Amino acid sequence: MAVNTTGRTYRDAGVDLDKAATVKERIKSLAARALGPGVVGGPGFFGGVFDPDPAGSMLLVASTDSVGTKVRIARALGRYDTLGHDIVNHCINDILPAGASPLFFLDYIGVGELEEDLVAGLVEGIADACANANCSLLGGETATLAGIYEAGDFDLVGFIVGAVDKDRLLTPDTTRPGDVLLGLPSSGLHTNGYSLVRSVFDIDAHSEVLASTVPGDGRTLGEALLAPHRQYLAELRPVLTRIKGLAHITGGGFYKNVPRSLAPGLAAEVDVSTWSVPPLFRLIESRGVDTGEMFRVFNMGVGMVIIVGADEADAVRQTVPGSWKVGRVVRQTGDDRVAFVGAGSERLA
Repeated sequence: MAVNTTGRTYRDAGVDLDKAATVKERIKSLAARALGPGVVGGPGFFGGVFDPDPAGSMLLVASTDSVGTKVRIARALGRYDTLGHDIVNHCINDILPAGASPLFFLDYIGVGELEEDLVAGLVEGIADACANANCSLLGGETATLAGIYEAGDFDLVGFIVGAVDKDRLLTPDTTRPGDVLLGLPSSGLHTNGYSLVRSVFDIDAHSEVLASTVPGDGRTLGEALLAPHRQYLAELRPVLTRIKGLAHITGGGFYKNVPRSLAPGLAAEVDVSTWSVPPLFRLIESRGVDTGEMFRVFNMGVGMVIIVGADEADAVRQTVPGSWKVGRVVRQTGDDRVAFVGAGSERLA
């Protein structure tokens, strides 16, 4: 993957995506020794798939994640309820690529000191998001770890379990050259790239910048950054039996996430001229981040990619509100599994 990184980078902000990829590969090899006979899809998928009963008809799909340093933006603004929506919606989107619907959710809240309004705000958002998705909030853990988290620090992590019929499990092996890629818009950064954003705007030292207006958007920077992670269950549920795969565009952008839903030997050709990158991303880029690094870190306005056969593409696009054709599946010809084409793609070379 050739990416121009002469400007400010995620690594400069403390997040090394290349090192993270190396660590994850090592984790996968270590975890392999603990994969039992019920594991259908382990580390590397968006959600782990487990067969609890070989004679049964259902598979369980599980995932876990955090909202990352978006918590720093919420702390600066004193607003916590949107983070609950973030973590639930992110986790739901991570089991969707298997075709699963959520069953139950658990949360972990770690704090340096217990603040009632903080915890209540987080749980309120979690409960609302779970209710909206018909997902049970089964329980959780609130841990006060003075000395681990400093006073004022907190962390929010979610764990989700969903289910899918065995004959409706989505797997990469069904994808073929000529399949169509459809995009669904994001609501903003979702829950990725906030360390870079905090760095380029120097938010930790100058939180007043959050009150400035995002050009072309109308919202303040703080409002735009706290926009909840969009959840795609309602839009995608009607077409889950008609598509071949889904890619949740989270950390690593298109480069990392689309290949996870493609069969070996296939690549994605993404036409960047098919959508307008939202103003928030343009503002971040204007602070000295190269276009290549932007696409490596952020979703750039595309939160989910649908992979569908060419014969079903128009029908699925008409069924899923707001979707559009963003590219196609091609045979892999080099090391890269994502290639950008169209006007503006030269800036990614």
